[in-house]
Amino acid sequence: MKYIPVDEQLFTINRKNFVSRLKSNSIAIFHSNDEYPRNGDQTFIFKQNPDFFYLSGIDQEQSVLVLYPDCPNPLYREVLFLRQTNEHIAVWEGHKYTKDEARKASGIQQIFWLHEYESILHTIINYADNIYINTNENDRYAHTVPYRDLRMLKDLKERYPLHNYERSAPILRDLRVVKSDIEIALTQKACDITRDAFIRTLKFVKPGVTEYEIEAEITHEFLRQRATGHAYSPIIASGKNAIVLHYIDNNQVCNDGDVILFDWAAEYANYNADMSRSIPVSGRFTKRQRDVYDAVLRVFRAASKMIVAGTVWNEYHTEVGKIMESELIGLGLLKKHEVEKQDPKMPLYKKYFMHGTSHHLGLDVHDYASRYKDFEVGNILTCEPGIYIPEEGLGIRLENDILITKDGNRDLMAHIPIEAAEIEELMNS
Repeated sequence: MKYIPVDEQLFTINRKNFVSRLKSNSIAIFHSNDEYPRNGDQTFIFKQNPDFFYLSGIDQEQSVLVLYPDCPNPLYREVLFLRQTNEHIAVWEGHKYTKDEARKASGIQQIFWLHEYESILHTIINYADNIYINTNENDRYAHTVPYRDLRMLKDLKERYPLHNYERSAPILRDLRVVKSDIEIALTQKACDITRDAFIRTLKFVKPGVTEYEIEAEITHEFLRQRATGHAYSPIIASGKNAIVLHYIDNNQVCNDGDVILFDWAAEYANYNADMSRSIPVSGRFTKRQRDVYDAVLRVFRAASKMIVAGTVWNEYHTEVGKIMESELIGLGLLKKHEVEKQDPKMPLYKKYFMHGTSHHLGLDVHDYASRYKDFEVGNILTCEPGIYIPEEGLGIRLENDILITKDGNRDLMAHIPIEAAEIEELMNS
């Protein structure tokens, strides 16, 4: 890992909160993510299962966490199994956790090697009534690959068919969405690194640079500051590319007179930032570009004020839609009389603003959370309105990350320039 070690108290408290919600006499099993094949004998860069990291702090493949708070043998109430290193692994792959290092990282005292997992599990699992298994229940996820947790579930059910099987995901959905002080600090660090990369980019962009050169500048700054890298595939969309919401080719020349839509951010210690900005290639917005930019900024300002405890998800997006309608009328993109007659189920503003305004943020960029639960203290949400005008080859999106506190909200990206005049000043300084 590139990041500075995280305080193990985060993971100790997370485990305490999780086991407090288990049914009596239950065992919960969590697996690290798979190492996915890339081609031949290569695998993709390993990315830890966020639930496993949330409970253990272990950022390594081939690991298993077993939590059994009512285990009759106190030795096995909280156990971590790790891949045992050897001389071959050390030469070809590098350092792996020692038992002492794993204790320090996780706060878990009972550490065993992975080859001991089956035998130890068998000695305790038959004393449990319930087996909690973790699966990916993020409602944005479309299941196509039988990942490790599902394969292990199938194996467990064949060996222990009469146990009662329970889901860990609903518990984690409630827990992960409320961020602790340590998690907020890690997210803020990701936002701070993102800010520095943005300032660097403002001073780099000029007519004739390519989107991939800009991506290289961003990546350099991320890695220089210990970020894992990009929180998601970076979008550097100049001109008409900006009307493609998930444009990631990043292979075009940035031309004088165009606007570049940025959507990129850093990941630090597995916690993610998420930022969008739109900047003029020349360093100056045209009047039309500035009018659209300022309209999006007004929607952003109004929407971000609504991100407070007690806000209802659907009502929030409906209200933002009304504000966007007004701005689109002002820009001449919608007509007031047509809006008054529109089908409420198919609002006209969706032609120019077709995505949601916010999503939860954390260990996942689109973090695991309920869309049917009111916003609450400790939530971090994005605020990202945009206007996309295909006929003008213009797309503007602005996005910051908002933390809800008991006293309102705090913009974790308030230190990142967002006013058009400030961006122009920095680009021309």
